[in-house]
Amino acid sequence: MTGTTGNGGGGALEGAVIAVAGAAGPAGRATLMRLAEAGATIVASDANPERLAEAVDAARYAHGGATVTGDTVDLLDLAAARDWAERTEKEFGRVDGLVHLVGGWRGSRTFAETDLADWDLLEKLLIRTVQSTSLAFQQALQRSDRGRYLLISAAGASAPTAGNAAYSASKAAAEAWTLALADAFRKAGGDEGPKTAAAILVVKALVHDAMRAERPNAKFAGFTDVKELAEAIAGVWDMPAGEVNGKRLWLTPQP
Repeated sequence: MTGTTGNGGGGALEGAVIAVAGAAGPAGRATLMRLAEAGATIVASDANPERLAEAVDAARYAHGGATVTGDTVDLLDLAAARDWAERTEKEFGRVDGLVHLVGGWRGSRTFAETDLADWDLLEKLLIRTVQSTSLAFQQALQRSDRGRYLLISAAGASAPTAGNAAYSASKAAAEAWTLALADAFRKAGGDEGPKTAAAILVVKALVHDAMRAERPNAKFAGFTDVKELAEAIAGVWDMPAGEVNGKRLWLTPQP
């Protein structure tokens, strides 16, 4: 992916109001840090209140003066997601972005050993949460002059392997849902083109410092560091909506 290098300062994100779903994991922490550095106001959510509080505090302390708030939101409940979106817009006056980082993985050694209980879990984590955030935030994002909805996905959605049927199918469904949102943004833009964008950032897998410490001899070939992902996320606001809406932005070689 090219053209997504942040400028290290405010730029397009200065004063932007960005909601981050699934903010407490390593990718979420890196994203909060990068957005705070860029001057954004961040409204973070996660299902784990303790880890969320740690992530929010870390971003606040790393960038003094940054506005970073956290809220435990049940994204399996559309009404709760809508309430989160409405509260955010009411408090800050607008919403300029939703970064969807909710993740999870289940897999098997072979296709025949696939456990459909994995699908039941992943359908909730990887599809239902995307449905909730997209439906809840669509209108607010369309009211922004720089609205962005960003889904983090995996290359396996385009090239599923035998042991990852449930995971890859869930990711593919989440991508399709996001592309439908992108089409809604396209239609809302009319002849002038979309001013709001929904895009998919695709990685093979993510790696962070703790993983490297646990496995010092591992190569993690093709993995994207969470800090690189955060940089790419921030960089999407530097690009015109029409260039990224409905696009898969590859951070790993395309299969």
